[in-house]
Amino acid sequence: MNNHVQDEKEFILGWEEWVALPSIDVPAIKAKIDTGAKTSAIHAFMIEPYGRGDVKKVRFGVQPIPDRPDIVIFSSANIVDQREITSSNGETEMRFVIETIIKIGEQEWPIEVSLTNRETMQYRMLIGRSALRDNIIVDPNLSFVQEDFSVNAYAVKKKENQYAASLKIGILSREPNNYSTQRLIEAAENRNHLVQIIHTTKCYMNISSTKPEVYIEGKSIEGFNAIIPRIGSSITFYGMALVRQFEAMGVYTLNSAAAIGASRDKLYAHQLLARSGIDMPNTGFARSAKANNDLIKFVGGAPLVVKLLEGTQGKGVVLAETKKAAESVIGAFQGLKANILVQEYIKESAGTDIRCLVVGNKVIAAIKRQNNDGDFRANIHRGGKAYKVTLTKEERQTAVRATKVLGLSLAGVDFLRSERGPKVLEVNSSPGLEAIEGATGKDIASAIIEHIEKFAKVRQSNKWKGL
Repeated sequence: MNNHVQDEKEFILGWEEWVALPSIDVPAIKAKIDTGAKTSAIHAFMIEPYGRGDVKKVRFGVQPIPDRPDIVIFSSANIVDQREITSSNGETEMRFVIETIIKIGEQEWPIEVSLTNRETMQYRMLIGRSALRDNIIVDPNLSFVQEDFSVNAYAVKKKENQYAASLKIGILSREPNNYSTQRLIEAAENRNHLVQIIHTTKCYMNISSTKPEVYIEGKSIEGFNAIIPRIGSSITFYGMALVRQFEAMGVYTLNSAAAIGASRDKLYAHQLLARSGIDMPNTGFARSAKANNDLIKFVGGAPLVVKLLEGTQGKGVVLAETKKAAESVIGAFQGLKANILVQEYIKESAGTDIRCLVVGNKVIAAIKRQNNDGDFRANIHRGGKAYKVTLTKEERQTAVRATKVLGLSLAGVDFLRSERGPKVLEVNSSPGLEAIEGATGKDIASAIIEHIEKFAKVRQSNKWKGL
């Protein structure tokens, strides 16, 4: 900080002072200044270390005002040390030590602070002699010599919203090393949030009206402010149940279970989009083989596309170039009791489609996916290449509308460019980030975390009732 005071003029403190710790989002805390203690300490709970490589961090909650349990702040900081510290009652414990800026009156400087439970102490913070600069004189006969921040600072903090709280974010995923998962972790930790990967199928639920819980290996997992669902299509049912459980626990979910379900049910998604007037390739659906001729007519005849409803990443999608081929393919799927859609073939977009990444009803980035080997499907997983693309106003509006219709906060909207305008193919509730970040150079992971910061409800954090 450029405001660190270099002036050696005497700075008088009383044995107790109101101090601020702006680095960890604490605008006011009453501290006891004890020159008999070496190390400073602050009351902290839910102390959870995290971080990767050489950068180790810790997230923790602070209740700075003893008689105001509703005032709770969650913060994160780099760990500078972990050491054994003996308290005034002779008990020794291993504590995390962080560095923070302390402000007393008009002066501020960096100090080291240990994190420990001081819930039973009169003062939630103790300032030891190692935190006192040479020009500081502590007068044991005085109290609150410097500016009185007091509890009123929290009314100002709430009004101005000047501090960003540290969140605890869970990523529901069975692929911890997946590019998208790793990028989300990186982006969240860069913004001082704690992130934990939650293995979807290892979770189990206590479905209770009084205290719904999620467990892993016998332990209830708690304290999450937000959940990012990245649920594989093969476990959609179980994944949606888990997301609903977190919703029942009051946790913000980036995409709700209902929205995920609507997007995963391709037929239902098509019906919702059509009802809202969003243009798509003409589509037919039937159970009886007697309707096949009409299905083919609905989509303008061959060539046409047959899609397996449960297919993903271009699997189960077949191009039938003639009426006879279409009848054969449709009949084969029906013989397997498979649910299929019959869809119009957009000739002018063969081998290419557009993927828009929508976050919070805003198109963040877009790519054109193109297959170079003659395949009419442009999926990246099937050898397609991604290129940065500029969207028209109509295309942007269509992507946002499609996302809103399905109730998604994060979506990958796929459409074809036709002579009649954009034709929406699919809305993906768990879009991958690798291809679109690589092609556009945009930091989409950070945009997702920023959105979560706006909407996640910090559990008790920054809720100061009555102020």
